[in-house]
Amino acid sequence: MDHDEDTAAPLTLEAKLTAIVGPRLESMGFELVRVAVLGRERPTVQVMADRADGSLISVEDCEQISHYMSTVFDVEDPIPGAWHLEVSSAGIDRPLTRVKDWARFAGHLARVETNFPIDGRKRFSGIVLGADETHAKLRLDDGTEAELPLHDIRRAKLVLTDALIAFTAPAAVPN
Repeated sequence: MDHDEDTAAPLTLEAKLTAIVGPRLESMGFELVRVAVLGRERPTVQVMADRADGSLISVEDCEQISHYMSTVFDVEDPIPGAWHLEVSSAGIDRPLTRVKDWARFAGHLARVETNFPIDGRKRFSGIVLGADETHAKLRLDDGTEAELPLHDIRRAKLVLTDALIAFTAPAAVPN
């Protein structure tokens, strides 16, 4: 999709890369969790993915994604100059980037940082209560609930707990 520079805000590099990576990962049987670009001189493009079927992503999966996305980036050339690609699993203490992540991990502890203060603060910690298309919900330590606008969340990440480890452990396979 082309944007008229006079009427629309330019897309960020992350948004451009997300538009390139997301559909291609889906065609490979994966889901995009996040794209991040770190550094300036030789930026690192971090692609974080999940398997669409919910099973654990393997090192081989990451290698397959890396080879394919390197080729795509070479052809489409969305990144000026030299860059480095890093593909990884979202991991257990994963970022919460999609509404479905907030729903899947309801009941687990998360830390959230917003871009702008909400009720005088930018950092929140609490139990994930889910999300709708506009807000993520947390039950804070004092028992109150916070509704955080999704578009204002700078970062949100699950906290590694025994309950989270048990929740994300692969199902035991009978012998």
